[in-house]
Amino acid sequence: MSLNTDSDTLVNKTLRVLSGATAHLTAVTLTVYVTYVSRPGTSLFSWHPFLMTVAFLFLMTEAILIFSPDSSLLRSFTRRAKGRAHWILQLLSVICAVIGLVIIYSNKVLHEKPHFSTWHGLIGALTLSWALLQSVGGLTLMYPKLIQRWNLATRKLYHATAGLLGYLLGCTSLLLGMCSVWFSAHVTGISWYLCIMCPILTGLVIMNQVSNAYLYRKRSQS
Repeated sequence: MSLNTDSDTLVNKTLRVLSGATAHLTAVTLTVYVTYVSRPGTSLFSWHPFLMTVAFLFLMTEAILIFSPDSSLLRSFTRRAKGRAHWILQLLSVICAVIGLVIIYSNKVLHEKPHFSTWHGLIGALTLSWALLQSVGGLTLMYPKLIQRWNLATRKLYHATAGLLGYLLGCTSLLLGMCSVWFSAHVTGISWYLCIMCPILTGLVIMNQVSNAYLYRKRSQS
């Protein structure tokens, strides 16, 4: 029985390491590919898909994976250092997303097009709003004295759960963006399907990480 348990543990750990490595590779690869397709700087609009992909797929994915016990690029760092790197990456993510929103808003004004008229636009705006609120919530972890209503463990649980929801909203926004006329015209065939799989894959990896770190542990302790 012990041998089987150890074997299962090793298999699960190996799968987590492989899935985390795949998430890292996926985030980098799709970001590079979207950069190639959008060619930022060739037009005002070209900055929008580039910045949003950097914000929600690359920076946000890496910010969350920092805390992964199996696939973090900063495994040897202290928890405090990981937390500092996390909020820096999240801050950069929000900055990129805000700039991306301003750019697409300005582009629509220039071309006299309606704002937030698609599910992609609506979910994107909701995602950014959620990310801003989540950033404010993160400040209560950095400065615990700001809110003393809940203990630190409870606030970490709420922050992780809300962060997971925000990340999944970001993945949904990216998926909807890939269904847009612009993206479908520039990316076709098998490449389009591979792009679609990227935010789905990273979303599953992040969901598994947060569930194992907080939700599963909470159930096992009850």
